[in-house]
Amino acid sequence: MHRLIYHAMLLLTASTQAYSDNTLVVGDFSGSRPDQAYPMYWELLSFDKVPEHTNYSLVSDNGTTVVKADSSQSASGLIRKINIDPEQYPVIQWRWKIVNLIQKSNIHKKNGDDYPARLYITFAYEPDRLGFLEKIKYQAARLLYGQIPSAAINYIWAQNEPVGTLVDNAYTAYTKMFVVQSGAKHTGKWMAEERNVYQDYIQAFGKRPPMINGIAIMTDTDNTGEMATAYYGDILFKGQDQSE
Repeated sequence: MHRLIYHAMLLLTASTQAYSDNTLVVGDFSGSRPDQAYPMYWELLSFDKVPEHTNYSLVSDNGTTVVKADSSQSASGLIRKINIDPEQYPVIQWRWKIVNLIQKSNIHKKNGDDYPARLYITFAYEPDRLGFLEKIKYQAARLLYGQIPSAAINYIWAQNEPVGTLVDNAYTAYTKMFVVQSGAKHTGKWMAEERNVYQDYIQAFGKRPPMINGIAIMTDTDNTGEMATAYYGDILFKGQDQSE
């Protein structure tokens, strides 16, 4: 289902919040009220071919507003379109917590492409940066999968793959999967994450990244038919000097 996210991202209003000259807040969930439908600038994405949708809600967790995701044989996401230069803001920080793993989750198979928590970053299509063969492959992939970005990164909480694993997504090589958390050791605990998106893109695709143009969070269980609950905290982008 993940590939459908990219088309919906193009419909969202681009906007970011700056807490300082070197910090962009793209997911200000803690600044929301638990009684709001969704965080500001974020919208629900549902899929026509999936009858059951993941439920997202703003809830209070120890006095801090976060996003709760409940999935039962379902798939949908929260999405936001953004425009960020990964050279200027290479570092992403976020928090997440899962209640349970998805037992049949498998990073290598389409029918296992479900995760209790994942964070997407998509990148703009810039044809001038692609070689002739890359353009042909991209156009062929669009015919097969529909509207997709020229590249995307998924940061995932996997079932049992080692942390640090990097593989192609089961559906398309234009999406790379980074295992950030794995297994049940930290189930029920808030985990603070930090990744250098600029460096991860170079590792995944072998070249400098284009502009970031979208971000999403998603908890999905439609492929495995299981259930999962997760929580997402604020999402920030920072300049390199603030992360060192």
